[in-house]
Amino acid sequence: MRFHRFRAFALLLLAVPIANPAIAESNINGFREAVITTADPEAWEIFFLEDAGWERRYGDVADPALKALWRLPADARAREALYANPGADRGFVRVVALDGIAGQRQIRPNDQAWDTGGHFDLNMRVADLAVTRDRLMARGWQAASDPVQFSFGPFVVKEWIARGPDGVRLALIERVAPPLEGWPHLNVTSRVFNATQTVDDMAASLAFFRDVLEFEIYLEHRGPSREPGPNVLGLPHNLAAEIPRHVFILNPEGINDGSVELLAFAGATGRDFSTRAVPANLGISALRFPVADLEAVLSRLRSADVTPEAGPLTLALPPHGAVRIFAVRAPEGAWLEFFEILSPKPR
Repeated sequence: MRFHRFRAFALLLLAVPIANPAIAESNINGFREAVITTADPEAWEIFFLEDAGWERRYGDVADPALKALWRLPADARAREALYANPGADRGFVRVVALDGIAGQRQIRPNDQAWDTGGHFDLNMRVADLAVTRDRLMARGWQAASDPVQFSFGPFVVKEWIARGPDGVRLALIERVAPPLEGWPHLNVTSRVFNATQTVDDMAASLAFFRDVLEFEIYLEHRGPSREPGPNVLGLPHNLAAEIPRHVFILNPEGINDGSVELLAFAGATGRDFSTRAVPANLGISALRFPVADLEAVLSRLRSADVTPEAGPLTLALPPHGAVRIFAVRAPEGAWLEFFEILSPKPR
């Protein structure tokens, strides 16, 4: 049985994925890649090649059309590198370094899990969380808690939400029991399969992804932890059983792969980083979703009075080839890009 991971919390109430009988093919696919804008590309090169066990599939100067898509100044310069879990055909991370940007800053500096705006984390599976944690901490990565082991349904997992370069958080998950199946390329870490947004207005975010984009709900969960104690979100131990969380995981096909997770807290509020959540700033800057018919997606958004932030325009996006792409922002600022491949991948 293939298991699709959802963001469970330590000692949390049981949450059950919502069944999706006879899922129809969607025009939009789950995100193919996440984009990180960085001030330190060498740090990410070390992480992906030495710590994550990934490979670099592309690296060069970015297409100048990226400046129009990201609303960058004319004299800006961008270099990018695409990293992938060996054998994986999705769940990539594209790391982009920008020069010529005045006032560049982190999207979510010194943030807490309950701060809203932008993308909170990217989710990856790990083969041995203890080994990975030790390697990352030696390089200066930190987290709001030590790894936490917890059970939900028949599954036991360990999770650690670690913060690294550019303020980027990675949720690293190790399956403890039963043995994980359906992830043949999990040697050190897996591809990125889920990305979280902390939101204040769950109704507005849910309406955008479910009703406008027509994503299917994979999972919904409401409730606090069952008992006080350690939790991966960094809540005070004595309040973990008193602060409910509301979670939706959505995907165009209703699966937990290339999916978007919406997380809201009841009784814990913080800062709002929505205005910082633009690709020129540092951190998790975008998710990119491939589509079969870009004009159909644009029409759906416009009919809901959602105006693109930029595009559509043509962009060279190696190794995918030439694409037609545009950008929108989710209700609480997360930058999303949708692209249709115009030419085949280069051999």
